[in-house]
Formats: sequence, structure tokens, C-alpha cells
Amino acid sequence: MDLVRRLAELEQRVAALEGEERETVVLPESDDGGGELGYGGRVSLGGGRVSWRIDVTPERALSLADRPRIEVLAALAHPARVDIVRCLLAQGPQPAAALQETARLGSTGQLYHHLKALTGSGVVEQDKRGSYRLRSAATVPVLVLLTAASDVAGQLRA
Repeated sequence: MDLVRRLAELEQRVAALEGEERETVVLPESDDGGGELGYGGRVSLGGGRVSWRIDVTPERALSLADRPRIEVLAALAHPARVDIVRCLLAQGPQPAAALQETARLGSTGQLYHHLKALTGSGVVEQDKRGSYRLRSAATVPVLVLLTAASDVAGQLRA
């Protein structure tokens, strides 16, 4: 695989010329196929603490059904919904009126449209008192998704 090594070296040189902080790392070929990827974190936000870690093979990640993951991505693909999620991350559970104000929505109908997408995808849940909160199991994954999107968009590089 001399071509793979040469390509990786070329990517490193281009990254250095463009001033990109990260460098390409050439991984040795392994017997386990496509490797492994994962993410995790420990966060204390909105009055709660969450710890999460998951590791999967690329093959498993790519073989999962698309509909549920697309619903999560779609739920996070609107500025008002990201505002709602950001509020829930920072302040913990909130009543609908506070979320409507946070997202700068003109009507409760608009708010519930966005909450339906967030709850339907499993990002947000409603508690017994009627307030909304980010699902504990979604906290780190949502932060990772938002951070990864920022990385792809080039926002994390100086």
C-alpha cells in the first residue's frame, strides 16, 4: 500500500502549508478490518451530570437503519431547535413558555412543531410536571454532533 502512504504524506504537507493544526495520521493496517471509532464525555450542565462512552466499528455504524439517525439530524437542523437544546443544556428542564422565549418563536404552535421534532427523535423528553428536558442519554451525543458539525464547518480551527 505504497499509494496510501504517499497520499497520507501529501495530505500532511498540504495541511502544513494551509496552516491546519491537525495532521493526518497514517494508521497501520490491522486484522480487525475497518477499525473502531467512538466518542464519550463527562459533562455537568443544567444542574445534572452525565457520563457517556460508546465504541463501534465503522461497519456496524454504517449498517444501522438510516431513518432514526436522519430524524435526529433533522431535529437538530433548525436554528430554533438548536436554541432550545442549548437552553436545556445550560439551564436544565424548562417550561414551554421559557423555551418559546429562548427560541424567539411567535406562537405556541411554532414551539410545539419544533418540540415534536425534538421529542420524536428522542433528543428531548417531557417530564411529569410538563417541563421539557434533554434526555440524559442524549446529552453527550448531542454535544458531540454539534461539535462535529462545527468541526466539519471549519469553526474549530483557529
